Amino acid sequence: MAHWLARKPMDALLQEAAEQGQHTLKRTLGTLDLIALGIGATIGAGIFVITGSAAAQYAGPSIVLSFVAAGIVCALAGLCYAEFASLVPIAGSAYTYSYAALGEIFAWIIGWDLVLEYAFSTATVASGWSANVVSLLQDFGVPVPPAIANTPGTRLFFHQGRWEARAVLEAAGIPPDSLPQATAVFNLPGFLAILAVTTILVLGIRESANLNTAMVILKVGTVLTFIGVAAAFLWDHPSIAAANWRPFLPDNSGEFGRFGWSGVGRGAAVVFFAFIGFDSVSTAAQEAKQPQRAMPAGLLVSLAICTVLYILVALLLTGVTHYSRLNVAAPVALAIDATGAKWGSLLVKLGTVMGLSTTMLVTLLGQSRVFYSMSRDGLLPPWAGRVHPRFLTPWISSLVVGLCVALCAALVPIETLGQLVSIGTLLAFTIVCAAVWILRRTHPGLPRPFRAPLVPLVPILGMISSLTLMATLPIETWMRLLVWLAIGMVIYLAYGRHHSRLGVRCEV
Repeated sequence: MAHWLARKPMDALLQEAAEQGQHTLKRTLGTLDLIALGIGATIGAGIFVITGSAAAQYAGPSIVLSFVAAGIVCALAGLCYAEFASLVPIAGSAYTYSYAALGEIFAWIIGWDLVLEYAFSTATVASGWSANVVSLLQDFGVPVPPAIANTPGTRLFFHQGRWEARAVLEAAGIPPDSLPQATAVFNLPGFLAILAVTTILVLGIRESANLNTAMVILKVGTVLTFIGVAAAFLWDHPSIAAANWRPFLPDNSGEFGRFGWSGVGRGAAVVFFAFIGFDSVSTAAQEAKQPQRAMPAGLLVSLAICTVLYILVALLLTGVTHYSRLNVAAPVALAIDATGAKWGSLLVKLGTVMGLSTTMLVTLLGQSRVFYSMSRDGLLPPWAGRVHPRFLTPWISSLVVGLCVALCAALVPIETLGQLVSIGTLLAFTIVCAAVWILRRTHPGLPRPFRAPLVPLVPILGMISSLTLMATLPIETWMRLLVWLAIGMVIYLAYGRHHSRLGVRCEV
């Protein structure tokens, strides 16, 4: 059992980071590429989908405060990630950091947790992508059969030539039960979207980064368009904003997490999903040209840009449309429709599709790179770390992960996935903060191109704030996390501990 707590030597990690050749990842990403990756992964379902449902169910207009709280937690964790990413520019992200600071068993737990974060978040985003694509196609008169338009069990209602979800019709004041209805059995658009993104990732990191950068420009343009249109509308109609923002902090409904200050906390934990993308920048460390300088910039700059945009969108979204109407799959499109700018609705839907596409791209990239690192350490079978001789990408890992995520996106409801991803991400942040603190004590003389300030205060605050947000999530989410970790432990005991390269060295 001694090797369970064995730590991966720092000199071995640094040597691995310096490796080059046919069986290693290709270093081709610059600072701007990494910032774009961070924005591409971060601005997605959180801003285009989750913001509306969190405001409607938990916080009301004070969802703005939820974003501020979530942003502070991310900033604390981001400083710790930046120190590690510059110190150990390896593809494994929090998994590798934990291996160096805490030991193999903690590395496995966080690696398996990252599977939950990246894979399930991609599936969640694919569900939001599908809803927007189906809506956009119907705008152009192209119907999608309801049976293949959503996850199993979702009821859709036919109104004025369109199949709509119950929440969309109720938000428009239309009683759905008297309308023709059908039940979905498979989310085909979401399934196909994941397969397309997987194909791009197999073809190469440079191609993926170029596509991501182009889409990020379109996505940020979409967000800025919404901000501009909504701000102009509220400037001309201040009474609407005053009515929709009052009360800014709705009274608690009598249930923990339903409005009031507990609702702000629950909202922060839920919208935390919106921030998960920035840490996936660290999974591309082994493909960065100058990781010691580029990784901290990619992490922190992308986080700062996204946090500002999130706060502005949340404020304007609840100002234009009353929060009670925002529990729909495309709340931003609903809000811009309320301004009367019909051209804006089409533009927002197009931008949303592009935005969610980049999020799927970067989070799937992160998942395959974590598998790559775990395979190289012997904790997963060799196929997970096999690099394509031509494309220099972990192609088998990408294909396997892509197929599993595609099935998950097609079959599992978005609400179940979203909160599970949030708790998994918060657990990863807690462990990374702890690892930075421990490594400062055990290896104080290591050259750190970027140093997190005020250690141990920043890591301690990062751990406390992450655990606090975790505590606001429902008990069902905690139970799903524990089941997921238990499944991972079975895999580790059955395979990982017997094939661990570090464990073999410990036993010799």
